Amino acid sequence: MTRRTEWPAGATDPGVASGSGEGAGRRSRSRSSDSGSPSSSRAEKGEPRDPVEQARNICLRLLTGTPRTRKQLADALRKREIPDEAAEEVLSRFEDVGLIDDAAFADAWVESRHHGRGLARRALVRELRTKGVDAAVIDEAVGQLDSEQEEETARELVARKLRSTRGLDRDKRLRRLAGMLARKGYGEGMALRVVRRALEEEGEDTEGLDEPF
Repeated sequence: MTRRTEWPAGATDPGVASGSGEGAGRRSRSRSSDSGSPSSSRAEKGEPRDPVEQARNICLRLLTGTPRTRKQLADALRKREIPDEAAEEVLSRFEDVGLIDDAAFADAWVESRHHGRGLARRALVRELRTKGVDAAVIDEAVGQLDSEQEEETARELVARKLRSTRGLDRDKRLRRLAGMLARKGYGEGMALRVVRRALEEEGEDTEGLDEPF
């Protein structure tokens, strides 16, 4: 007489749960093998296989909330090993529709960094070069600032810093204030002129401060 196995209440017969026989085993192994393949892994992550689509997605993510130059995006695509042809296609298309606009980027950068940080034209040019902006575009952007506006901003910077230098001797005040302007890209002549005027307005004797610092 054949003996029937009784499974505890609530338990599932393993033959039913996983399928029975050799065919079920093959199906199980096949599923396991497929799940570990690179193509399956990419599909699970939702990553497109087409390099153009990959490049498009990367650029859109990088541009979300933060304008970037063409060179910044090109560098990012190269770092992610996107083929040059696919990268060029996407970058050119993004330029055509206005998603990449180095001139607008440079204009906004000059406006923000000059009024927000007090940077002079020299410092702004240096920063935009590191972003990969073309020299002609940089010249156009920094041309928004004239010498009078630069000097006015330099005076404002010195006025804010002046109080913290009180109590120091005159030469130390000069070096500290002029050094601050130099780090922000102001030329030596303008920095000396602005600092000297600020010290005179406080009653400091500025005789001999015509020499370069």
